[in-house]
Amino acid sequence: MEPRQQGLLDKEPLKEVDEDLVSEVDLDNTMTEEEREDMENELIKLEEEITTLKQVLASKEKRHLELKQKLGITPLSELRQNFSRSWCDMQTSTAYKKTSETLSTAGQRTSAAFSNLGTAITRKFGDMRNSPSFKSFEEKVESTVSNIKQSKVGGTGGAGSFEEVLSSAAHASAQDTPTNNITERSERSC
Repeated sequence: MEPRQQGLLDKEPLKEVDEDLVSEVDLDNTMTEEEREDMENELIKLEEEITTLKQVLASKEKRHLELKQKLGITPLSELRQNFSRSWCDMQTSTAYKKTSETLSTAGQRTSAAFSNLGTAITRKFGDMRNSPSFKSFEEKVESTVSNIKQSKVGGTGGAGSFEEVLSSAAHASAQDTPTNNITERSERSC
């Protein structure tokens, strides 16, 4: 045997010399011959019991499979049943109930927040529409639209309302086609 220095992270695998060192360690020194025999006997009994239990388990598994086949229980139906049972168990769990309640409360609060937001926006638009600056802007737009329509319809000099412009357009149309009954009715209603 040759001595060598060992580090924590040896890169070399164990050599035959190392295996010899391990096999030379005598673990039998710590127990008596009688204790050793008792342990070996217990080990043999445990191995026999394990073998017997494996045979019993294999027999029970075989009978289990036979009964399932006779009852028509397929792996797919078992999977469905397990899934349904798991889903039911999950829904009855405390965590699911708490989460469900929390999400429900959050949904109600979110709905209320959006409702309040919609109400606030509607109120702000109403306030804005009634403000003097918006009214001034609205009047300017109406005046501009009216002027544009007047200049396109007939170029009359007066500043008339939109209804007057429509009336004059209807009147001009009625003069072009005197048999047109629709224009005559619209002329009377204006």
